[in-house]
Amino acid sequence: MPDFTRMLRSAQAGDAEAARELAASLYDELRELARREMAGERSDHTLQPTALVNEAYLRLVGGKDATFSDRDSFFAAAATAIRRVLVDHARKRARDKRGGGFARVPLEGFDVAEPLEDEDLLALDDALAALADFDATKARIVELRFFAGLSVEEVGKVLGASESTVRREWRVARAWLRARMDGSRGE
Repeated sequence: MPDFTRMLRSAQAGDAEAARELAASLYDELRELARREMAGERSDHTLQPTALVNEAYLRLVGGKDATFSDRDSFFAAAATAIRRVLVDHARKRARDKRGGGFARVPLEGFDVAEPLEDEDLLALDDALAALADFDATKARIVELRFFAGLSVEEVGKVLGASESTVRREWRVARAWLRARMDGSRGE
C-alpha cells in the first residue's frame, strides 16, 4: 500500500498526526492545482490560490462523505471542490446586494462585446451541469481535465477507462460544451 493511501486511511480513521502529515504532503500539489486554475481567472480576482486551497481542503475533509480510496480519487474530488469554490465565489460577486450588477471597466481597450469572466464561469458551470444530466461520464472527464489538470492517462485511471475512450469522450464533451455555451450567448 503506498504511503499516501496508508496516511489517508489512518487520517480517515481519526489519527490526527496522519491527518497533519497528509495535509502537509498534499498542500503543495493542491496549491499548484489552484494556481493553475487562478491563472485562467480575471486579473483582479479577489480569491488567492492559498485561500482557494484552504476552502477546497475544508470542503474535502470536512464533509461527512469524505472518504477516498487512493490519491487519484482524492485529486478527483479536489478538482470538484476547487470548481465549486470558484463557482460559489463567482455567484457571490454576481449578486446585486454585493454590487454584482456592476463591473469594473478599464478605460483602455474597452470592448463592449467582451463577456465578463464571472459570467463565463457561471455559464460553464450551467453547461457542465447540463452535460452531467446528459452524460455524467463526459462531465466528470471535463472536471478532471479542465479543473484538476489531470492528463488523459490519469483520468483513465480515476475512471477506470482506456486512454482512447477518455480522448474520445473529451473531444465530444468539449464540442458539446462549446455548442451549448455559444448557444447561450446567442452566437
